[in-house]
Amino acid sequence: METAHGMQEAPPKSEEKPEWWASPATLGLLGFGMTTILAGLNTGKWIGGGSVLAMAIFFGGIAQMAAGLIALRKGNMFAGSAFFGYGAFWLAFYELVGYLVAGTANGYDVAAFTFVWFLVTVTYLISAPKHGWGITAVFLTLTIAFVLLTVLWWETGAGTPLSLSMDQLIGGEIILTGLFAWLVATADLTNWNYGRRIIPV
Repeated sequence: METAHGMQEAPPKSEEKPEWWASPATLGLLGFGMTTILAGLNTGKWIGGGSVLAMAIFFGGIAQMAAGLIALRKGNMFAGSAFFGYGAFWLAFYELVGYLVAGTANGYDVAAFTFVWFLVTVTYLISAPKHGWGITAVFLTLTIAFVLLTVLWWETGAGTPLSLSMDQLIGGEIILTGLFAWLVATADLTNWNYGRRIIPV
C-alpha cells in the first residue's frame, strides 16, 4: 500500500501541506482482515453470525470507508477505492442478511451478490502485484473465496446445501484471506514504526 519512513521523519508543517494525513493502510487492512476472519469462522459453522454483523458495521464498514477516504485524499486510487469499496461491501452484506432473515432474499440473491464481488475483486487482483506479494495474496485468496461463496449460496438457493466439511473448507479459505490482510497490516505498522522494512510484504 503505502510505506512511511519512520518516526524520525516529522510530518510536514501545516502551513506547507495542510492536507497531510498519515497512511490509512493499517486501519483499512485490519478492518477488512478482522471482519473477514470472523466471516470465515461463521461460514465454517464455528461461531454464530452476531459478531460478524457487528464487526461488519463498525470496523469492516465504517472504519474501512474512512480509511478509503483518507487514501483517496492522499491520491492513492488503488488503496482508496479498495478500502472504501470493501467497506461498502460489508455494510451491504449486513443489509443483505437482514433481507435473508425477513425472507425477501434467498440463496440465489446472495450468490449473485458474491459473484458481482468476485468481478470487483478480479479488477483489483490485476493490479495487486505492483503492491507486493502480501497484497497479491490478499486479493488472490479473496477471489477464490468469492468463487467458493457463489457456489455455496447457489447450492443453498437450489435446496442442496453443501456438507459441513465443505462449509469448513470454504470457511478456512476465507480465514486465510483475513490472515493475509492482518499480516500486511502488521507489516505496514511495524515497518512505519521502526522506520525500516522489518516484515517484507
